[in-house]
Amino acid sequence: MKSVLTPECKTVILINGIPASGKSTIARQISETFGLPILTIDGIKEPFMACFTDIDRSFNRQLGCAAYKVIWSVVEQSPASCVWLIDAWFGFQPREMLQQLVQQAGVERVLEVWNHISPELAVSRYAERLQHRQPGHPGEEYLPELALLAKRAEPMALGAVFRVDQQNPVESEEVSKWIERQIAGNK
Repeated sequence: MKSVLTPECKTVILINGIPASGKSTIARQISETFGLPILTIDGIKEPFMACFTDIDRSFNRQLGCAAYKVIWSVVEQSPASCVWLIDAWFGFQPREMLQQLVQQAGVERVLEVWNHISPELAVSRYAERLQHRQPGHPGEEYLPELALLAKRAEPMALGAVFRVDQQNPVESEEVSKWIERQIAGNK
């Protein structure tokens, strides 16, 4: 289903969830459906990670924070009618910071696709990806922390939220219809 979103105001669709919660898959599906650009923290920080050796957790986090600011700078510089998909774990920064960045970027509408995942499934998915991750990302030592994060993580809820339970994922068409309704309903 190809359609064109024509919002009257700058809109961001936050594809949110902890690491390994299915964000990138959903972001790609939405991007393909609507022809929308995707901004991702990893997409910005990994080219820099490739330039350094011995990246520890602290430096990885610094790169992630810088990438987060780059994302919002790009959104700020875009025209008022743009729709951006932003694939990130937004809970790594305070909600107040996100609110401030959204406001500074001139975003008038925030939609969120929240990817809920059980601790067991998050740990399993993350562990499967360890051998394919670029050096500098947290390794196996991160798995217990990820399980705890999965238990307490919540959406940012700065606007309407569509919840995807990764134990029983919805069809991408359902997410797309929800996005269309949200944008059409606010005209």
